[in-house]
Amino acid sequence: MHGIRSNRKQMTERAIFLNKIGYTVLLFDFQAHGESPGENITFGYLEAKDAEAAFSFLEEQLITKTIGVIGVSLGGASAILGDVANRAGALVIEAVYPTLHEAVRNRMYIRLGNLGRYLSPLLLWQIEPRLGFNPNQLSPIGSLSKLRIPLLMIAGSNDKHTTLRESKRMYDVVSGSKELWVVKGAHHQDFLKYSPITYKKTVLEFFQRYL
Repeated sequence: MHGIRSNRKQMTERAIFLNKIGYTVLLFDFQAHGESPGENITFGYLEAKDAEAAFSFLEEQLITKTIGVIGVSLGGASAILGDVANRAGALVIEAVYPTLHEAVRNRMYIRLGNLGRYLSPLLLWQIEPRLGFNPNQLSPIGSLSKLRIPLLMIAGSNDKHTTLRESKRMYDVVSGSKELWVVKGAHHQDFLKYSPITYKKTVLEFFQRYL
C-alpha cells in the first residue's frame, strides 16, 4: 500500500520482486490517489477503509487466507488504523507516523522552522470541519499496542517526517513478534531504492518466516 500523494506504481518494484519468488500480489490506489475517485486525502481515516476492502477482495480470490501486507507511510498507517493489521498473517510498515499531531508538527517544522510548531495546532483545528473527523482518531501508535500479528518496522535513521525516536516509541508498544530495521542514512524516502539488496533480503526473510 502506497504513500501519500503517490499511487500504486510506487509499489511496482516491490510487487515484481515478490511475484518472481512466487507470491500473488495486489496493488491499488487509495481514494483520492491515482485512478481512484475521492475528494480529499484523509491521512488514513478513509484510506483505512480502502485497505480493508482490498484485503477482503484478496480473501475472496485466494485459496490461501495467509496474506502479508506492506504499507509505506500512509499505507502503513491505513493498515494499522483499520482492521487489516490483525487480519493479516504478517505486516511490514515503513516510515509510519505515531499520531497525526506529530506528523503535522514535524512537517510544519521542516517547512517553517520553529514557527511551524506554533502554527500546526491551527492546521489541525481545521481538519474536523473540513474533512469530518477528529485528528485524535488518527493514532497508529495506539492501534499498534493491540497488534497480535508479526510486525516488521522499517525506519530511516535520518527521517525528519517520522523521526527515529518516534519509530522506536511505536516499536516499543508492540508486545508480540516484532523486528525493527533502521536504514542508516535514509530520510523519508523509498527504502527499497535506497538499499535494494538489504531491503529484499529483510522483507523476504520476514515473510518466509511468518507466511
